[in-house]
Amino acid sequence: MTSAQVGKTEIINNICGYFIHQDPAPILLIQPTLELAETWSKDRLSPMLRDTEVLSDLVRDPRSRDSGNTLLYKRFPGGHLTMAGANSPASLASRPVRIVLLDEEDRYPNSAGAEGDPGSLAEKRSTTFWNRLLLTASTPTVAGSSKIASRYERSDQRKYFVPCPHCGEKQVLMWGNIRFVDKDPSTAHYVCEHCGAILTDKDKPRMLAEGEWIATKPFDGIAGFHISELYSPWVRWPELVRGFFKAKRSPETFKTWVNTSLGETWEEGGETVEADMLLKRKESWGTEAPEEVVVVTAGVDVQNDRLEIETKGWGVGEESWSLDYKVIYGDPAQDQLWNELDSYLQRTVKSKIGVHLNIACACIDSGGHYTQAVYEFCRTRAMRGIFAIKGLSMAAKPLVGRPTRNNRHKLRLYPLGVDTAKEVIYGRLRITEPGPGYYHFPTERDKEYFEQLTAEKQVTRYHKGTARREWVKTRSRNEVLDCNVYALAALKLLSPDLEQLTATMQAIPKPKPENTTPTKPTQSAWIPKMDNWLGD
Repeated sequence: MTSAQVGKTEIINNICGYFIHQDPAPILLIQPTLELAETWSKDRLSPMLRDTEVLSDLVRDPRSRDSGNTLLYKRFPGGHLTMAGANSPASLASRPVRIVLLDEEDRYPNSAGAEGDPGSLAEKRSTTFWNRLLLTASTPTVAGSSKIASRYERSDQRKYFVPCPHCGEKQVLMWGNIRFVDKDPSTAHYVCEHCGAILTDKDKPRMLAEGEWIATKPFDGIAGFHISELYSPWVRWPELVRGFFKAKRSPETFKTWVNTSLGETWEEGGETVEADMLLKRKESWGTEAPEEVVVVTAGVDVQNDRLEIETKGWGVGEESWSLDYKVIYGDPAQDQLWNELDSYLQRTVKSKIGVHLNIACACIDSGGHYTQAVYEFCRTRAMRGIFAIKGLSMAAKPLVGRPTRNNRHKLRLYPLGVDTAKEVIYGRLRITEPGPGYYHFPTERDKEYFEQLTAEKQVTRYHKGTARREWVKTRSRNEVLDCNVYALAALKLLSPDLEQLTATMQAIPKPKPENTTPTKPTQSAWIPKMDNWLGD
């Protein structure tokens, strides 16, 4: 269980090289996806085979005839190396293997098709070998569902103890012993937990060279190792602190920092958010959008008798304002309802600085009973930033994935990781002070709105012995939450530079009172062109 930047992938490379050269055997290496397996083969394995003399003699050039060497399959005397993706059930089946290597197991899907947990499937491939080896290396994710954390807990839990250059006492490097002055990362240093001596990055090479792995639990057949970025020869402690300050601005970036820099699981702040807590946070900003809003997006949920739309404004750090919540009643099978939606999405939002903001992007759910109607609507409106999305309730899915065109209209359909989106939203709803990620709500929102926004919670469930974190409803209606998910997806599709847009907007002179004579050109003459973000 590791952080990033500590040589985890190089460990896997060396294991492959060892068994190709010293102890030939069938090897299976699994990456989270087939695409990542191909990337590892091209960027990491091929250079190692090419530049290591003893390996280049054993694995033939793929360009030679009958080499037995393809992008995902390398044959050598006495064995072979097969590379596969955890998302491909076919690649996890068939032939037995003695050596199984799982890279970034916490990023694997919960199930390889209908076959079950990919890591367990791969592990079964080695059961016929008395001298089999299973290695899994990964940065952890959420406590309670992290596969690598679960495996580490069953191991002897080895940690790397390094000596203090001053007192000689050995210790595990911990984030809590990093100190800095006045929040200045350049002053970062480490304090010895035994003698209190101040250690700097200049001391790290000696400490690493003289360190040793020490088990903290009895050995019962599984050797476990944990190491964080504090040990990395390539990351200085001031850089680590700088990353900490940058990450702590929002829950999702801080979660990533805890996982990838400390190599620790993320403890969720709570399973759900209380509607009454959010109800007390309502505020009034009038009929115009606050001046911090520089981008507007919308999320549209399709129901049997209506469309529900959340219009959100976004500022620096993805701080957001709920600008409007609209319900359009009608039959989704009829054009009239979609015409009303079209008119609504063409409206502009007036900002307090005097400009009109277009709805720059809108995402519409196509996973219900009116898929074709959504496709028809979005087909001719992609240039306006109106896209069809399909939610995928799977852990670790990207919030917005690559679009596909596997539909009758050859329409760009974007897969949406709804579990990921809900984790982001709930993390931001727990932020209590305005700033990056904070959610602002107007006085017009009623209690039903907040109850729908908080209508789900995360629970841990076990499938064939594997823990999974799943979202479940706590009440029947959750359309507001869905609309917020789609509006967030629209922002991610745009991927705007919110800081640059804010600087541009702030450079626009504020409108003068109506009773004064304007001395500058009209706004339409001097507002800079900003693609689809600004209206007239």
